[in-house]
Amino acid sequence: MSMLDETTFRRECDQALESLKQSLILAEEQSEADEIPFETEEKNGVLNVVFEHDGSKFVFTPNTPVRQIWISALTTSFKLDWSEEARAFTLHKTGEDLKSLTQRLLREQLGDTSITLP
Repeated sequence: MSMLDETTFRRECDQALESLKQSLILAEEQSEADEIPFETEEKNGVLNVVFEHDGSKFVFTPNTPVRQIWISALTTSFKLDWSEEARAFTLHKTGEDLKSLTQRLLREQLGDTSITLP
């Protein structure tokens, strides 16, 4: 597996995180509950999903030196590598891409299998 150069990594990472952010915002808006179960916020290139019911959060961080996106969620660290074949950041262990993995983690955190990330 070849490592992306820094410029390409930053471009792909920025696009992946922006796409994820937009999907999370849409999921917030489509929430069936009157109370939105989570809030998405971005600061200095780091994406946070904060859960209202318990104050916990998921943190999505670009890690440029190793060309990965790191997710801290459910007391676990997930490290996603760029997959040229999938044209996406994926979790090697499961093959899930960033959006699929995030959707699964949200469902687990909230106990709600109806959550989908468009």
